Formats: sequence, C-alpha cells, structure tokens
Amino acid sequence: MHGPYLIGIDCGTQSAKVIVYDAAGNAVSQGRRTLQPMSRPRHGVAVHPGDDLWDSIAAASREALAGFEGDPLEIAGVGLCTIRCCKTFLRADGSLVEPVISWMDDRAYQPYLPDDPEVAYATTSSGYLGHRFTGRFCDTAANNILLQWPIDTDTWQWSDDPTLFEQFGVTRQMMVDLNMPGDVVGHVTPGAAAATGIPAGIPVVATANDKAVEMLSAGSLTDTTALISLGTYIAAMVHGSENHHAPEFFWTNFASVPHRYLYESNGVRRGMWTLTWFLDLLGDEVAQRAESLGLTREAYIEREAATVPAGSDGLMTVLDWLAPTDKPFRKGVMLGFDARHTRGHLYRSILEAIALTMKHHVDAMCDELGITLDEIVISGGGSSSPLFMQIFADVFGIPASRSTHSGGAGLGAAICAAAAAGIHPDIETAASRMTKDRESFAPDPANLDVYRRMNDTVYDAIRDATDPLLERSYPLFH
Repeated sequence: MHGPYLIGIDCGTQSAKVIVYDAAGNAVSQGRRTLQPMSRPRHGVAVHPGDDLWDSIAAASREALAGFEGDPLEIAGVGLCTIRCCKTFLRADGSLVEPVISWMDDRAYQPYLPDDPEVAYATTSSGYLGHRFTGRFCDTAANNILLQWPIDTDTWQWSDDPTLFEQFGVTRQMMVDLNMPGDVVGHVTPGAAAATGIPAGIPVVATANDKAVEMLSAGSLTDTTALISLGTYIAAMVHGSENHHAPEFFWTNFASVPHRYLYESNGVRRGMWTLTWFLDLLGDEVAQRAESLGLTREAYIEREAATVPAGSDGLMTVLDWLAPTDKPFRKGVMLGFDARHTRGHLYRSILEAIALTMKHHVDAMCDELGITLDEIVISGGGSSSPLFMQIFADVFGIPASRSTHSGGAGLGAAICAAAAAGIHPDIETAASRMTKDRESFAPDPANLDVYRRMNDTVYDAIRDATDPLLERSYPLFH
C-alpha cells in the first residue's frame, strides 16, 4: 500500500460510512455504523436522537482507521458528505440546541426556529458536522436549497433579499459562511481527532448534497444519461448548466462541481426503506435461513422473486409508506392479490413499483427538458441486485448500468478531497480518474412489452383510483 489517501465520509439517513481510498479510487479500508431509529414523538416530526449523526460518524471513522494499513501521515484530505434537507440549530459554541431535524420532518420545509434564546446559528447537517470536525462555522453552498434556506441559486451565496430571511424565519447573522465544493473548510481539530481516529490537521473538504456527490461517483455522464440513486429517498438526476428557476416536473439542484446544476425528478420517499420493512416483516426465520446459506436476506428472497414473471402476476404496489406533505392522506398500497402470490411476488412487486414510479417521474422531467435518454445509471445498494437492474432496463426500455466498484457518496466525497489536495487538478479530472467502468443490462423485449402495457393501462394512473379512497379514510386513521 502506498499513498496518498483520501477519506470519504457518507452519512445517510440509515447509516454512516467512512471509507479510505487511494488516489485511483480503490477502497482500502472502511467502517460503517447504523444510525439509531428516528425519533417520532408526534405526527410530522422526525429527528435524529441525541447526537447520533456525529456519534455514528466518529464510530465508523475509528473502525475505518483501525483497519487502515497505510501510513496515516499520507492521508491528504477528508471529504464530508451528509444527508441533505436536514436542519440544525446551534449554540454559540457549536453544540446542538435540539436534535437534528430530518428531511422527513415537516418543519424542515417550514419557517421553523426553536423557541430558545441560545440559538446562534441555523445550518444544515453538513454545516453542523463540519463544525464538529474543524471548529469553524461554515458549510458547502451545495447542500443548501432555496426550499429551506435564503440562498441565491445563481451566485451560490446568501441572498441579498431581506424578505427571504423573514420568510424562512432566520436572520443573516445566523447563517454560516458558505464554501464551494472542493474548498478546504478547515482542518481536523485535536478534539475531532480523538473522537474519530483521523489525524489532527488533515484538511476537511466541502462537497455537496448527498445526491449530487453520489452522481459524481458515477463517473462521466452525458446530458442524456440519468442517474437513479437508490436510497431511503430515490431520485433521478441529469446534468445541466442552466439554472431553471421554475420548472414544473423537476427542480434544479446544485451539482458537486461549482456553478453546475443537476435537474432532479420527483422521487420515492422511503424507497429502499420499504424493502427493508418487508424483509423485517418476514422475521428471524428468513434471516437465519439466509445466514445459514451464506446469503443476505435480500439475496435469499431475490432467488424467489427471480422466478416470478414480469408484472408479478398482477400484484401492484403503490409506494406511499411515507406520504408527501401536500397529500398527507396517501398510504402504501398493494392490490391484485390472488392465490398465486408468494413472498417472492411481494418482493418483486416492490422492485417493479420503484422502477415504474421512477419511469413516470423521469419521463415527465425529460419531456420538460426536451431530452431523450440513451442510458440510465443505477447507484446505491440496490444496484448490486441483478434482478433489480434487469427490471430497470425492462421498464425504461434502455440499457441500465451500474458501477463495477463500490462507490456512492463516499467515493464522490473522496473525489472532492482529491481535487482540493492537488492530487488531481480539478473535480472533473478526479472523477474521471477515480471512477471505474460500468456493467450494463440490456432490456428484455418480452418484459419490456409487459411493463409498457401494464404502465399504459393501469400503473400510470393507479393513484387516480387509490387517492379518493385513502383521502376518505384519512380522518379515521391518521
């Protein structure tokens, strides 16, 4: 082993991952910690309990550094990527006034400010965690969105419009300094070093929002290639250079390259979480049987789902296990059961629902942008499933590709750190040199025909049928 090395931090909704990479983008050591279950004391509230984000990153970092066989002095930088759309409120010393507000919390999108005189700063999860690492009150501009914060999306700086600050319930004095992706925001403090095992003095580098950082790790993507990110929130994105201010079927997000943008479709809330929910329902017997065969639960059930025909023999799933805020009555639905259906059908039906829902959202975005896709790239843990990859190819009718390496937002964060450290001349070059080839799945013509007819006949309008009934039941059960 030889350096230089980069550390990529990826703190998502369900886990924190810390990975040490070499300059070619190969993972040489890693640590992972599952986050605590979200605290949900009442409807519309979802917070990360205690100081769970920092504690999980610190534990994952210690694990990654404990398994690292290289010279710690050759670690050139730390790229920090955290969950987007969270809100944090800090005291003057940088400590949390209250637990981190999750993106699943209604207050994340409202003009909310804690009723506490000690509130000194209002920022994102990356702004808070950046302070924990460096002691500086700063954040990446690319993890602040206009839906939540008074930012000028043209300049990537705080707005000059005082009415925006009033609209979001914050003051200009509460806002931390903004940096661009690839900027050094500070250096690991002795206190952070003691907590994480990462040597003190190493530069900490700004990245972007987690979806944009994940897209960076996918490598070179054209403007007619969409990345579909499979996470707790599932979204599709394409690159662009124009800041569209008021699109109808997508929104303009910051990219991981300064002054570049991503066009992001509507998505699926609790997307991959729904699969975990289903596997948990199957209980210990399935988990133990899978372990006895040397398989994960997903791989074990996928063997059964792979024998189920396209369309799951008419079993269809509607993915609203977490309702959107503008339609709180929505619930998850499975309809079309008959005696043929097994747990393999249920699992495949959830996979198909994810692909079909994203096809609907991506088509609306691409029609508005006036583009036709020639490839989709799938990232996230679900991309390891050959069945899921094939379903995406069959539903979209174009090749579906996945990276041949384990990357995700951790690699994207390391790419930003590599550019900041001068290991590669810029972020684009670092991405081209640190990402690997992709494996592609071609559509199956027979399955493509099934999904096309299924979508055109039923699925594209399925919520038109389920919404009225769910809206009537909402007052009874919400």
